[in-house]
Amino acid sequence: MGLRSAGVTARRAVITGASRGLGRHLAERFWREGFSLVLVARDLRALEVLRDSLPPATGRDVELFACDFADAAQVARFAAEVTARWSRLDALVNNAAIQGPVGPLTDNDPEAWAICLQVNLLAPVALCRAFIPLLAASGAGAILNLSGGGATGPRPNFTAYASAKAGLARFGETLAGEVAPLVTVNALAPGAMKTAMLEQVLHEGRQAAGAREYEIAAKVFEAGGASMDAVADLAVFLCSDRARRITGKLISAVWDKWADWPDHADVLEKTDLYTLRRITGRDRDCAWGDK
Repeated sequence: MGLRSAGVTARRAVITGASRGLGRHLAERFWREGFSLVLVARDLRALEVLRDSLPPATGRDVELFACDFADAAQVARFAAEVTARWSRLDALVNNAAIQGPVGPLTDNDPEAWAICLQVNLLAPVALCRAFIPLLAASGAGAILNLSGGGATGPRPNFTAYASAKAGLARFGETLAGEVAPLVTVNALAPGAMKTAMLEQVLHEGRQAAGAREYEIAAKVFEAGGASMDAVADLAVFLCSDRARRITGKLISAVWDKWADWPDHADVLEKTDLYTLRRITGRDRDCAWGDK
């Protein structure tokens, strides 16, 4: 898949939560696509193992940072280090996330609930704020926010996670209107994948997670779940020339024919397709509820 030219300098992507699971998979894919990488996670040793596993490439580098996104001060220090070191970035992939407390809200620890919002929403917002000037300096920057997981519908027993992901989707669409045309901002819904975070649902048990969520997780671990390759394909696409007119959208790696979207860019730009919206009575042939 063709990527935007960066002349003699490799394009650089920041990927959060890159030490394992989807984050690691995205880092490996972006490296194969020719990016230099800035990888951040809590586990620096795991990042070092990842870096050492990447094939050598001339003119590119991988820089590692340890950061606990639950700590706003650490997030601020990481952002300051990046902005002090580089004058431009080409992509920011906000992938780092935690499941947060599982179970009815009345049983949730308030501090754990707040930490979930810090990691899943406030930290990505802070990085966007810090890195927008660097992304704009590239002339064609891309912000990719991993959403899903309750962003588009209610998810009982996961109020913190669902609220954070819905907020991230709305934040991204709103921000897209501020930073166009130099930076695109999109939310990616990866689907249920076989990851440590989903495994937590099984550990929490059927009673805490709820029967539906527990059965979904069990099925994913039995059958394999959504493909990380599909998410990586979408992420790389959104950093390509063809996707420059796609912004402010919530895109499913599993269900959307996003590769065809550039052919319909005029429609996408003028409508609220693939966004979060209020559904009215007329939308469901129930006009009795509308004035």
